[in-house]
Amino acid sequence: MREPITAEGYETLKKEVERLKTVDRPNVIEAIAEARSHGDLSENAEYDAAKDLQGKIEGRINYLETCVATAEVIDVANLSGDKVMFGATVELVDLDSEEEVSYQIVGITEADLGSGRISVRSPMARALIGKSAGDEVTLVAPAGTRQYEIQEVSFI
Repeated sequence: MREPITAEGYETLKKEVERLKTVDRPNVIEAIAEARSHGDLSENAEYDAAKDLQGKIEGRINYLETCVATAEVIDVANLSGDKVMFGATVELVDLDSEEEVSYQIVGITEADLGSGRISVRSPMARALIGKSAGDEVTLVAPAGTRQYEIQEVSFI
């Protein structure tokens, strides 16, 4: 299954894979060799820690390579329209608190709520997709139901 991702997110994934393969992997291999040189591996905490880190690095490489292989790169700069879709930046107003928030809808690997980037698969994104400025959206979440009004849809 193809997974949508922004061009920027795709480049970030490729750079992380490259760093893991050319910097992190060789460093952990060196750390394992160093720990082995200290003798008995059965009581060697440095060896165990390095092997654990190696497993995490290899797992991350495998995950990211799968993400890159299944990515459907979408250049947000080429998108336009007045309806919310992948890549859109949506300005919202919470109708209860009148708080203004802004989210960009991005791929699952590039979502970062702190940066205002939400996954296309998130409940918020699913509620917004297909809507336009002026539409009201109800989001049912564990913390309760929230009402938002879409102020603006843009592609930047």
